[in-house]
Amino acid sequence: MTNPSPTLPAVATPRLSEEHSVPLFWPLAAAAAGNQAIDYMRRSLDYAAAVGAIENTEPPTWASRNDIRLDLKTMRLREFAAGAPGVVPILIDAPFAGHSATIADYDEGQSLVQTMLSNGARHVLVTDWKAATATMRYFDIDTYLAGLNVAVDDLGGKVHLVGLCQGGWLSAMYAARFPGKVQSLVLAGAPIDTDAGDGPIKRLAHQLPLATYQDMVELGNGLMPGKFMLAGWKNMHPAEQYVNKYLALYQHLEDRNFLTRTRKFESWYEHALDLPGAYYLQAIEQLFKENRFAKGQFIGLGRRLNLADLTVPLFLLAGEADDITTPEQVFNAAALVGTPEEHIVRKLVPGGHIGLFMGRQTLRDTWPGITEWILQQA
Repeated sequence: MTNPSPTLPAVATPRLSEEHSVPLFWPLAAAAAGNQAIDYMRRSLDYAAAVGAIENTEPPTWASRNDIRLDLKTMRLREFAAGAPGVVPILIDAPFAGHSATIADYDEGQSLVQTMLSNGARHVLVTDWKAATATMRYFDIDTYLAGLNVAVDDLGGKVHLVGLCQGGWLSAMYAARFPGKVQSLVLAGAPIDTDAGDGPIKRLAHQLPLATYQDMVELGNGLMPGKFMLAGWKNMHPAEQYVNKYLALYQHLEDRNFLTRTRKFESWYEHALDLPGAYYLQAIEQLFKENRFAKGQFIGLGRRLNLADLTVPLFLLAGEADDITTPEQVFNAAALVGTPEEHIVRKLVPGGHIGLFMGRQTLRDTWPGITEWILQQA
């Protein structure tokens, strides 16, 4: 009698001839294969549940407590710290390019708002641009400049402006239009000179005829549907979005932290916002096709906007691997503005576009210094 395993009862082990060994052991092999099949089925069900969880997420939420200071047709002005008398507020102009403004306050440890507050900022606010509805389809860039102006006036008429991505060119426009209302300007991943570099956004803007963009707005009944833009972004990196992402999910099924992080990101990435058709087509034609703002030809709130009128201290931040806004599109602003060279800071950091605003490394290594720089611009 033998006991091959302390967890199994002792069984008689007969002496087997070579010709009988295969048929007698086949049931054991079948049982082992059956266990593998059960394990595979269980893993497949877990994978299906994980895919369902990331493809059916709730809309993104803010990581930090905040109050809605203003509720305008274009945005909610969110206030994260009330500040003190005499303190010039820091206004983060979040992107309005198809995704939620929560990118500025993404998660614990990945929040630009929290980084600034923990590094000396006392009054921080974020523009939470609203998804466009049918009644907003004729809103244009002027509409959003006017909304930004209402917010600045409500804050006392002067702010430190931090423009992220699209919020960067809107902030630069605002600073050129109202130079006395901006104490300092940070442009992070902001396409100012859209003819610069050789990124896919630039190529698409120049290769696709305007009629293609107009057709998409027509299909959206006057809006640019977020789902159309989301499909375009995904097709910039199809292997990553349609294959690699799901392979990584399958490989990390037992890693609850990975699954939580993935679901958090998908809740932001997959919930794309509709944009007003007039605003979207104006940006495509006048900014990305014709580069009017960089050329001093863009008309904003009734005046021709000239970047040379922008003379405030300027901080330019770009990502080495950013293929949404190439570094040249950001840094070329230095030669266009009226700010003296000694008051311009350029910073190139590792990583891509989104990492500029919520990447752990950039928030840890770069944004504390930017916050300190802002607070020095009294």
